[in-house]
Amino acid sequence: MKKRNLFFKETCLALLMVFALMLSGCSSAPEAEPAPEPETEQANQEVTTPENPDIILATTTSTQDSGLLDVLIPMFEEQTGYRVKTIAVGTGQALAMGEKGEADVLLTHAPASEKPLVESGAVTNYQLVMHNDFILVGPSSDPAKVKDLKSVADAFKAISETSSIFISRGDDSGTDKKEKGIWKDINIPNEGSWYQETGQGMGQTLNIASQKEGYTLTDRATFLAQKDTLQLEIAVQGEKSLLNIYHVMQVNEEKFPKVNAGGAKAFVEFMIDSKTQDIIGEFGMDEYGEPLFFKDAGKTEEEIGK
Repeated sequence: MKKRNLFFKETCLALLMVFALMLSGCSSAPEAEPAPEPETEQANQEVTTPENPDIILATTTSTQDSGLLDVLIPMFEEQTGYRVKTIAVGTGQALAMGEKGEADVLLTHAPASEKPLVESGAVTNYQLVMHNDFILVGPSSDPAKVKDLKSVADAFKAISETSSIFISRGDDSGTDKKEKGIWKDINIPNEGSWYQETGQGMGQTLNIASQKEGYTLTDRATFLAQKDTLQLEIAVQGEKSLLNIYHVMQVNEEKFPKVNAGGAKAFVEFMIDSKTQDIIGEFGMDEYGEPLFFKDAGKTEEEIGK
C-alpha cells in the first residue's frame, strides 16, 4: 500500500511538472524572425567596368577648345565605365591616326576627307553628329573692306588684292582644309608675306590673328568661346558653303585587331543618343545666347541647314 501511494505521488509530481512546462511554453510567444528589409531601388545603377576600359578618341581642336568635350566625356565615362584618352589635333592628323589604327574612335569635321576612309573600310559605323559653321573674322578696322561683300569668296579675293594679313592654321585640320579649298576655288595663290601659317590649333590661331590684326577662317564655336579675349569681329557668315559638319566613326577592328571595338561602339552610340544630342543642341545657350552646335543625328547631310 505504501509503495502504491509513493508511485501515485511520483506520477502526480511528474504530471504537474509536464503541465507546468506546457503552461510556460504557451505563455511566452515565439521569438519573431526579423522582418526582411524592404528592397530599395538604387537611383543610379552600378556601372560595371568593361574588360578593356581604355579608349583613344582622336578628334579636332575645335571640340576641345569650345568646351564641348569637357561636358560630354565625363558623362560618357560615368555612364559606361570607359576611360577616354582624348587626342585633340587637326582633322587630317586625326584621320591619319584612324587610317593607321592608332585610335579607337574618331570625331572629325571634314566629310570630303572622311569618306575615303569609309570607302576603304578603315572606319565603320560612320554617323552624322552635329554641325555649326565657319566664319571669317577680322579686325574692326577691316582693312580689306570685306564686311560689305556678299560672299566669302569675294572676301578672300579682297584680302589677297589688298595684301591684308591672313592667318591660316596650316595644320591640315578640317578648318585648314576648308580655307585652302576656298583659295583653290577662286584660283588665287595663298602666298606672300600677307599670308601666314601658324601650324597650330584654332584657339592659338585666333590669338595670333587678334595680335596681328589679321583675318582668319574659324569655326563659330571656338570663336564664341574665346571672343571676350580677342580683338576680332565677324566679317562674313551665313553661306551654306560654310557649313561645318561633324561625324563620329569607329576604327575598323577587322583591319586593326588591337582596336577597342566595344569602347568605340559605345562612344558612337553615346554621341548619337537623343539625350546627348539634346545637350549638344543646348550647349552654349546660357553663356552666349546661342548654341555652339546644332544636333544632327538621324539626318542626312542634304537635310542640314534647311
